[in-house]
Amino acid sequence: MITGALRQTGRLFALAAEVSRAVFRRPFQFREFVEQFWFVAGVTVLPAALVSIPFGAVIALQVGSLTQQLGAQSFTGGASVLAVVQQAGPLIVALLIAGAGGSAICADLGSRAIREELDAMEVMGVSPVQRLVVPRVLATMGVAVLLNGLVSVVGTLGGYFFNVVLQGGTPGAYLSSFSALAQPADLYVSELKALVFGFIAGIVAAYRGLNPRGGPKGVGDAVNQSVVITFLLLFFVNMVMTAVHLQIVPPKGG
Repeated sequence: MITGALRQTGRLFALAAEVSRAVFRRPFQFREFVEQFWFVAGVTVLPAALVSIPFGAVIALQVGSLTQQLGAQSFTGGASVLAVVQQAGPLIVALLIAGAGGSAICADLGSRAIREELDAMEVMGVSPVQRLVVPRVLATMGVAVLLNGLVSVVGTLGGYFFNVVLQGGTPGAYLSSFSALAQPADLYVSELKALVFGFIAGIVAAYRGLNPRGGPKGVGDAVNQSVVITFLLLFFVNMVMTAVHLQIVPPKGG
């Protein structure tokens, strides 16, 4: 079991390296990239906006309640917005892309694999990785970066509304605490997380789609496995990136 897991991990990293190299090869499948970008964005934009509102509200309410107990209610805005931008935003985007876009990518590639279309492409001298995988991975990365900005804005507005309306906070204190605690590095690391998470979601979905087992049933199993594996990797990578960011970038005023 351990040997099989290590073998699968090695093949996953090998695919990631091959995709990274194939990005710079020509010809680039621009039309396929645009189609996949539009598809992934279409299935994730509305759910991301709807999910980010309760996320921002819950964070604002919880942080507001805690700061009230500590007598630091003026810092509610800064703390809740930083939580949305740094943590909630990239994770929401990555989970939705993995669950909606990644599962569709995995199912599409898996169905091509069991119909032996990928083998036919290799016989004709066409690389399935360059022709099919690279545009899909780049599409998930691009959508993740753009969607992260939308989630951050909507989540921040939701937190602002619930803090000011339900908890009696003042708009001035909410905005001033954010400007006092936030810095450009917080936005940069958020976008970097979204980019990395989109890459992971695309690579895992493509890997499981290229290697289905057992016919159509194997494609369904591969879709489920791709989503679960992506979720586990995302939380682990998020922990590592957050720890590195806190060590490298000093807090504002520190």
